[in-house]
Amino acid sequence: MVHEELWGQLTKLNGEKTAERAKCQYLTEPNRYIITLLNKEYVVDLADKHIFSGRDHLQQEQAEFLEQLCLLSYLINAQDLPLANKLVRPEALPSGQFFFRGIHSLPTEKLEKVFGDCSERLCQIAEKLSAEQCEFGDASIKLHVLPRVPLTIVIWSGDDEFVARASILFDQTAATHLPLDALLASVNLAVDAVIKASE
Repeated sequence: MVHEELWGQLTKLNGEKTAERAKCQYLTEPNRYIITLLNKEYVVDLADKHIFSGRDHLQQEQAEFLEQLCLLSYLINAQDLPLANKLVRPEALPSGQFFFRGIHSLPTEKLEKVFGDCSERLCQIAEKLSAEQCEFGDASIKLHVLPRVPLTIVIWSGDDEFVARASILFDQTAATHLPLDALLASVNLAVDAVIKASE
């Protein structure tokens, strides 16, 4: 089974308390969580150890590997804490300067390629993703990957003098709710969703 260890940890937790920490819904018969990931609702079924999007049985889609990793890790780790409302770079998170490098680097190049010459496109897709427009760079949005994990994407347009640049910023509390591998997975999902919404 995929993520067997995470399922083992989650099934031992109190459902109501977990839902309160994770800011989601817990239902019984069968025991399951209803949780939003990137503006899409997922059902985490504890009985069948199965995660799918949508409550309608005819339209259910199995969650993919990274989606499962994010949802399970978040339900296990999320804390009932308010946002710090302080944006930080990935390197500023605990152990972030060692983790977010090499193959674990954030996928900012993808964003630069798509939005570097047309930064306003980022703001145009904000509504599709239920994201808020921000005032950073030439264009920026804040979107909730998970209920307690917002992500801010900032684009600086390229011109004759400077190449385009993208930054991905976290709330200072991000690593409280997700271990760094799951946080990186959530960023990859968010960037892919943003790029898909722009097509």
